[in-house]
This record gives sequence, structure tokens and C-alpha cells, in this order.
Amino acid sequence: MTEAKMRLLFQRRPAPIMADHRPLYKICQFLLVLRMASRSGKSSLTRMHLFNWAFKRSDRSARIIEAAKSKELRVTAWGFDPALAIALKYGIAEGLVRTVSTGYELTDRGIALADAVVKDKDIFGSEKAILISIGKDITEGMVEAVAKDWEVI
Repeated sequence: MTEAKMRLLFQRRPAPIMADHRPLYKICQFLLVLRMASRSGKSSLTRMHLFNWAFKRSDRSARIIEAAKSKELRVTAWGFDPALAIALKYGIAEGLVRTVSTGYELTDRGIALADAVVKDKDIFGSEKAILISIGKDITEGMVEAVAKDWEVI
């Protein structure tokens, strides 16, 4: 065949994205953390990543629940997920959260969405159960006490 007669045909096909990497999924998760487990609807980024890390495996969430009960965080380090950072940027752009000097804070619009998610019994059941068990007992002070020992390489 000559070059003039050769044609390549490409078809765009949908690519599945894990739920954990979908921005709306992450947005709802962090709204729940701010609404159900944060004082005044505020949290530092480091603390938000702790909850995000805990949501990923039941043994991790059990450690955080135990830390809330004992008032001592015995986790030496946790992961920082780029998907959470992206979701936070979308949340800011949508007016659901705003940045404050200590991290992030719910807006009225964010409170309304978080309350709608809390009321819906069919979604985020495991996250809501974890956050109910923790309450507001994972404090910024507990998180800072662990993070102060981290060394930047």
C-alpha cells in the first residue's frame, strides 16, 4: 500500500478510573472529615491526609479510632495522596472550602453538601462509621506532635 492510501483510525474509549481517584469522591470524603471530625469545620492539610490514609484500609482506620480513644496518636507516618490535593483544589474552585491560615475551612456551600452526604444512608457508609467512632478526638495537636519529628530529606 502506498502512503496515500494508508489510514489509521483511532477510537476514543472510556478509561475506568478507580473511585478513590475521582475528584468528587475525594471531595465528599474531605467534606465529611471537616463536618464530622473537625472543630469549627477546619483542618490542616497534614490532618486531612491522615484521615485520607486511614480511609484506605480497615487496619489503618482501627489505629486512628484507637488513637482517638486513647488521646495518643501512635502512627509515626502516613501517606500524602496527590488525589486529595487535586480534590482540595476543585473544592476551593467550587466554593466548598476555603483556605485559612491553619489549612482548610468549610464554607456554607460545603456545609450544605456535607450535610446532604451525611443524610444519605446509601453513600460513604464506612467513612461515616469511622468518623462517628473518632468524633473530634484526633486533634491538630496530636497530628503536629507526630509531624514535628518528620525530617525532610
